[in-house]
Amino acid sequence: MVTVSVCIVTYNSAEDISSCLDAVMLQSQPVQSIIIVDNASADRSVELVKERMNEATPIVLIENKINNGFAGGQNQAIAATDSDYVLVLNPDVELYPDYIKILVDRLERDSHAGSATGLLKLKSNPSIVDSTGLQMGLNRHALDRGAGQPIDMWLEPGEVFGVSGAAALYARRMINDISLEGEFFDEHFFAYKEDVDVAWRARLLGWSSYYDPTSQGIHARGWQTGGRRSISLFVRQHSYINQLFMIVKNEQCGWHWVKVLPIVFLREVTKLLYILIRERELLSSWKLVFKALPSMIRKRKLLLDKITKKKTKL
Repeated sequence: MVTVSVCIVTYNSAEDISSCLDAVMLQSQPVQSIIIVDNASADRSVELVKERMNEATPIVLIENKINNGFAGGQNQAIAATDSDYVLVLNPDVELYPDYIKILVDRLERDSHAGSATGLLKLKSNPSIVDSTGLQMGLNRHALDRGAGQPIDMWLEPGEVFGVSGAAALYARRMINDISLEGEFFDEHFFAYKEDVDVAWRARLLGWSSYYDPTSQGIHARGWQTGGRRSISLFVRQHSYINQLFMIVKNEQCGWHWVKVLPIVFLREVTKLLYILIRERELLSSWKLVFKALPSMIRKRKLLLDKITKKKTKL
């Protein structure tokens, strides 16, 4: 029997974690362990998790003294597992009972598929899609497929660019293959778009990703409500920085640049002009960009070396 672990990173998640764990405990697919990494929560998150430690499915709690970010926290959690599959799960997601089993069965049938996701619905309106996976445009801006649309428009299964880190099933075979410098999620990303970076890297290394609408869950995703000004500066900074990191690391050289580069350039210049006029507080992000640029270039080279080695073996 294949083994599955569930990895959750909490940060002031007291409002959601109990419901999240209830849903995991009811999964039809046996779960080997639940690894919870708490990023120095100031609420009752840790206390609520500790109350569940004696339940049938073993829970391992890792308490960080500082906020290690989503990427760092999930890397800690994944490193504490040895299962065939890892479900990376947000604490504000409630899974339907067959969510994991359906996706595991799918990945077991295709050795080239390294990740899978189900149909995530908005908690505020379960008739509306939260995510059916990730899609990448020519402007290299990734979106949650189907977000905000009726679920009956997204009932066709199939391959997708990648999976949202809110409820992503990853095969160990892929985790081991695409990790760079011992990191599955790039910890420079801290939070936001780290799942897109993983999806892009995985595709470059020959892995596919799958969406199955019969596997379903509910996602709160409260931070996306309202306009841009309702989103914290922290989120906007990391979203902006990580978009640049992602392109530097993963964009490949080739004739496709004739079509792609003008689109990417126009979008990034337009975004910069908007920042200069409307969000000057984001300009400080460039200090972090330049500081991390040598690391991004190094990781790009490591990725290119992996791609070359794979092509040589074929």
